[in-house]
Amino acid sequence: MQNTAMVKLQLSLELNYDIQGQGSDFIFNIHNAHTPHQIVVEEWLELSQPIQPEIFTDPATSNRYMRLHAEVGQLKVRYKSTLEINHYFALPAQIAEVPIARLPPQVLSYIYPSRYCQSDRLRKLAMREFGHLWQGYERVKAIQQWVQQRVTFSSNTSNGSTSAIDTLIEQVGVCRDFAHLMIALCRAVNIPARFVTGTDYGADPILGPPDFHAYVEVYLGNRWYIFDASGTSIPMGFVRFGVGRDAADVAFATIFGQVNSSAPIITTVALNDAGKKIVLPYHCPEAVSTSE
Repeated sequence: MQNTAMVKLQLSLELNYDIQGQGSDFIFNIHNAHTPHQIVVEEWLELSQPIQPEIFTDPATSNRYMRLHAEVGQLKVRYKSTLEINHYFALPAQIAEVPIARLPPQVLSYIYPSRYCQSDRLRKLAMREFGHLWQGYERVKAIQQWVQQRVTFSSNTSNGSTSAIDTLIEQVGVCRDFAHLMIALCRAVNIPARFVTGTDYGADPILGPPDFHAYVEVYLGNRWYIFDASGTSIPMGFVRFGVGRDAADVAFATIFGQVNSSAPIITTVALNDAGKKIVLPYHCPEAVSTSE
């Protein structure tokens, strides 16, 4: 088995806002994260208003944020990048869970309940469904499949206040909702899990135009492994924007003021270069990781 594979992606996104009132403040999380496994080869940013944004990086997560104040009128934000992502592969049967006593300190925050992932309220359910399973990658895979069997993907069926409990009850949602429920169930059986934002590379066009995407990373075998909770995209095509406890930590745009917005315009193109051992994203049977 090949242990690693590199993909190269070109990303383009456009956000459009109509600002009312006295102007508005924005905090964006749309810049590709710089990590040892995700190299931003080049990037380009354009703002339609004469603004000097503040761009900064959270040292704990590598999340990159852009803060700006925009005046009344139209604001167009355009961001383009080229990046290379190195994927690590492992055999699922060889990946065990890490006992809490051996978890790195920076991982501990991802075993607690959070705003949208009320794992404390799901512990009895999770132990009944998954407590008897082997404590490793396959148990997390079983949680992912359990969520996909009970929740139907449907656009515009949830909102910014929908939590894991709501999704469990309603049994319908979008990628964000699948991710929250999967994370909550993992934490309920003491498996660290976190919320990651990216783009939905490879999603079926029937689900709608390309969009931002939420997926899950679970800490197993001393590294973070990717799980696409909704199962709608190709994990090897995910671009990492931000990671957090849940969606409250990594919204792609947090807006302070009276603003009307339209749907994002996103394009992701995968490049192939056999000479540089760059491959196109594909669904693979192995466990995939892009973060240690």
